[in-house]
Amino acid sequence: MGSPLWAYLTAVTATGIAALVAALWWISPGDPADLVRSPLFWTLMVLIVLGDLRPVLLSSSTAAGGTYPSTMFTFAALLHYGLPVAALMQAVGILFNGAVTRKAWHRVLFNVAQVTLACAAAGVVLALFGHRPGAAWVPAGADLLAIGLAGLAYFVTRGLLVCGAVALHERRSVHRVIRTTIGHQSLVYAALLGLAPLVVVVMNHSPALVPLFVAPMAAVYFTATISVRRDHQAMHDGLTGLPNRKLLVLRTEEALAEARARQGERVGLLLLDLDRFKEVNDTLGHPVGDRLLQTVAHRLTHSVRPGDVVARLGGDEFAVLLPSVRDAAAAREVAARLRVALTEPVRLEGMTFDMDASIGIALHPDHAPDFELLLQRSDVAMYLAKEGRTGVELYVADKDRNSPERLGLLGDLRRAIDRGELALHYQPKIDLAAGQVRGVEALLRWRHPVRGTVYPDDFIPLAEQSYLMRQLTEYVIDAALEQAADWWHAGVHEQISVNVSARDLLDSALPERLEAGLAKHRLPPKAIQLEVTERILMTDQAYTADAVRALNSLGVPLALDDFGTGYSSLVRLQRLPVAEVKIDASFVRRICESGDDERIVRSIVDLVRSLGLRSVAEGVESAEVAARLEEMGCDLAQGWWFAEPMSAADATAWLREHRAPVRPAFRVPDPAGLLDPQTA
Repeated sequence: MGSPLWAYLTAVTATGIAALVAALWWISPGDPADLVRSPLFWTLMVLIVLGDLRPVLLSSSTAAGGTYPSTMFTFAALLHYGLPVAALMQAVGILFNGAVTRKAWHRVLFNVAQVTLACAAAGVVLALFGHRPGAAWVPAGADLLAIGLAGLAYFVTRGLLVCGAVALHERRSVHRVIRTTIGHQSLVYAALLGLAPLVVVVMNHSPALVPLFVAPMAAVYFTATISVRRDHQAMHDGLTGLPNRKLLVLRTEEALAEARARQGERVGLLLLDLDRFKEVNDTLGHPVGDRLLQTVAHRLTHSVRPGDVVARLGGDEFAVLLPSVRDAAAAREVAARLRVALTEPVRLEGMTFDMDASIGIALHPDHAPDFELLLQRSDVAMYLAKEGRTGVELYVADKDRNSPERLGLLGDLRRAIDRGELALHYQPKIDLAAGQVRGVEALLRWRHPVRGTVYPDDFIPLAEQSYLMRQLTEYVIDAALEQAADWWHAGVHEQISVNVSARDLLDSALPERLEAGLAKHRLPPKAIQLEVTERILMTDQAYTADAVRALNSLGVPLALDDFGTGYSSLVRLQRLPVAEVKIDASFVRRICESGDDERIVRSIVDLVRSLGLRSVAEGVESAEVAARLEEMGCDLAQGWWFAEPMSAADATAWLREHRAPVRPAFRVPDPAGLLDPQTA
């Protein structure tokens, strides 16, 4: 109510119904009785009603629908009986169609109105050529121009009225709707309106032959149906019936062309991937998986706006095209609505499934100029949503591992390993109760000749997606073992912790390299510790991997890093042979300001102690935080309050100087405020 579409439908309906009432006024009092007694009238009436049941479609992509065969008989009635009778007969046919197909009443009234207005336009043209609206007429050869112009007026009026409604409903321009629909419909209209004068001639000479026109109409209908079926198969997914990639490309290119023509217009592309769908397929089989995909398709199509396009790209991957979207916030609203629809439980084979999805969003012109880049960048955003478990992500160039800048950084990293631009810095871990140093963590630093210091958060994720990660891990382990050997043989027996990725931990060559390095430098296994993120608990491979068993047998301890930021299971935590759990700094820094963070950290400390493990708090930057952690019973801590990450030479001097218990007063002085929190 109150929308532009509602106002348009109301105006057209009111005008059309008024035109119908005015047309009926022309019917003479005796005409209805004569019509009721006429077999020809009832023959045409039946043909119009039957012709209004199923439209003739020439293309599955026609937005405004098909053309009804009743058009031929309505136009014939217009020529023979005049406007009042033709408008009345077509209105009856549309009302019957609405009752059978259960269309909404406002759609039925709009259809009656637009057909009446089309008949009125044709009637005006005929009147200009001397044909009176209420008089019966049999056209002759000299009337071809009048009939042609009347048919054109009928076609143009109906086309414009319907395309206007479609454009408002789907929030597209009238020009675009006309361009994509009129071409297909004009062929059918030309055939139907061209046959109408022949129907009138046959009616005048032999009314019994009029039903024979059903035969060519049936041929046209079935030929068009076969054509549409083939077109549909080529453009749609066979399982879900959704548009496929080919049709999505066409729809996106149309939307992009229209957006370029209208400044400020945005086009959105959402890429959607179902979470844990593979588990359903592997557990219950493909037939159940197919039914689940059909359910997903149904929910998606009923959750988008009119005019939006839902497509299936393959497997459990879907795309949603937003031909017109205000901004990123509006695109996020659509994505959130899609996720809400999908999270409703699905019941199949007597089982209930809880679904979820990861959605990536890319916009034109903000993120990409064409379809291929839109798809690629929505794909990047989708994987960011999947990795971060955020559900929905908007494309951000800085996080795109495929961006030219990041690819250039990857090339620089490969050369940095060979040129010796990488170095390890070391940050001590302090026993909160005794004040003693209990090892150091090795942190990788890259001194880029142009960019300056590049921190691990900027290049480690890039390396993890390439072949460089293994080479980088080998460099870090070799450098850490060499430094440990220098300290241990000099009497500084401090354990060095090294961060490794999940891929490294599952590499069978890692234990062999560590064993060879320990033997080469004559170090005990406890001289080095491997830290892995909590994400490793999300895969069962960690518990069965030969590398994990080999490291355990070798005696090299494992630590779980960034605990609290993932989705751990107590059973899995017990099964992984870790000796130490590190509490993520994002919780530790706020324990004095946030009651929630304090409860989280206290719970983790208690949990870790109950499992017989050692707890380490990261990111300790104040005396208050250190004191609160000690009161909680946390074992170790590291952070700026005790010492910043230092080069090997500075760390050696610091360790020699602080062999006595370390208290907060021993924090490295920083009177100029030169320390950067990102180095912690």
